[in-house]
Amino acid sequence: MKRVRRAVSALVLLAAIGGLYTVGFGLGLVLLASLAVFLWINIHPLGKGAPTKRLHQLECGSALLQLFLVTSTVNCVIFGILWFRSIHFLMAEPARAEDIWIVVRANLGCTLIAVLAETIVFWNGMIRVYLSSVQLGLKHRVLAALCGWIPFVNIWYLAKIIRITSDEVEFETEKWELDAVRAESEVCKTKYPILMVHGVFFRDYRYVNYWGRIPKELMRNGATVYYGQQQSAASVEDSGRELAQRIRQIVDETGCEKVNIIAHSKGGLDSRAAIAHFGMAPYVATLTTINTPHRGCIFAEYLLGKVPEAARQKIAAAYNSTMKKLGDENPDFLAAVTDLTESACLARNQVTPDDPDVVYESVMSYCEKAVHGKFPLNMTHPIVKHFDGRNDGLVSVESAKWGERFTLLEPTGKRGISHGDVVDLNRENISGFDIREFYVNLAANLKQRGY
Repeated sequence: MKRVRRAVSALVLLAAIGGLYTVGFGLGLVLLASLAVFLWINIHPLGKGAPTKRLHQLECGSALLQLFLVTSTVNCVIFGILWFRSIHFLMAEPARAEDIWIVVRANLGCTLIAVLAETIVFWNGMIRVYLSSVQLGLKHRVLAALCGWIPFVNIWYLAKIIRITSDEVEFETEKWELDAVRAESEVCKTKYPILMVHGVFFRDYRYVNYWGRIPKELMRNGATVYYGQQQSAASVEDSGRELAQRIRQIVDETGCEKVNIIAHSKGGLDSRAAIAHFGMAPYVATLTTINTPHRGCIFAEYLLGKVPEAARQKIAAAYNSTMKKLGDENPDFLAAVTDLTESACLARNQVTPDDPDVVYESVMSYCEKAVHGKFPLNMTHPIVKHFDGRNDGLVSVESAKWGERFTLLEPTGKRGISHGDVVDLNRENISGFDIREFYVNLAANLKQRGY
């Protein structure tokens, strides 16, 4: 129905403009009708079709860009014929200078009106999608601005933007409808709240969520979610101590008895330390590690050995100084990196046994090619592959296996899932794999098992 309404609107606009070009009688009425239709299309392109304001704006923007692509093509044909016929007529018949000026002025006026109308439609659509799209990202926004100056390439990239934004509207609408259907079921309402523990070099900021769209999706489906809030970089033992304090705080304040931990990357090592070394076993029901280097990273050990001591200290000092200003109490860059090496992890495993009363499970993803990871993971992937084998850009598959159950994420097609993708760091809808739905199923499974 929306497509029909859009097509009808476009035809009405073209008909009105056509009437303006060819009919002298009722010129004022034609002008008024054309302006009314034009304003209606720009202000309210599709009506209320999408479920949220953001998606509605994105849907409208994408529709306007589609309309621009169609009408600008039609106008190019119409005005090409108009100018050709005018020139042919003037050359075939002797004409006075005044007649030539009248024809040229009329054609030029109509052309300028059409160009102005198309410009308004284009920028209206482009501003809407730029402000509301998540999937365009910085890359497509920049490339679209650059390609806009290259003939024919700009048309190709405009079609690409339309496809990306249209797919986003369709995918997010289906996701919203699915959540609406199962809202009452609260499939993610686990017995114990979920504690999400971030990895190294990140913090739990209020407005920039480390876990992307995942927490909101879990909460929308009934989950109670907390965050680890440990420092961005510290030794595993120090981070484990911080997590132990955080777990005790949650238990004391809520009376929940236990928590289900979902930990990414180094956060999984921190969580194991909190359980084994700081007495948190009675307060943890399950620990699910996501892409955690339980057996360390060989490439990290190699790089640490190759970087000169002076350079290591300089990098560490710069990082620690910056993160102190951003909220870390005592960041330690070198301690965090060293604890991720193979030798450090293997030694720690000997003194960090799994507690029999805690359920340990692990998840891992990988990339087939370096290009599947965003920068800088696309750069590190081949290095990690050389030393550690199949990996996600930082951690190898073999290093991530831990606990009673191991899940290897293998999306359809050639696209892999990088170390950042698995926590929705880039907010990217990956073809063949719904990262948010994976976490919903993970939490739902914990609920079904009584956790």
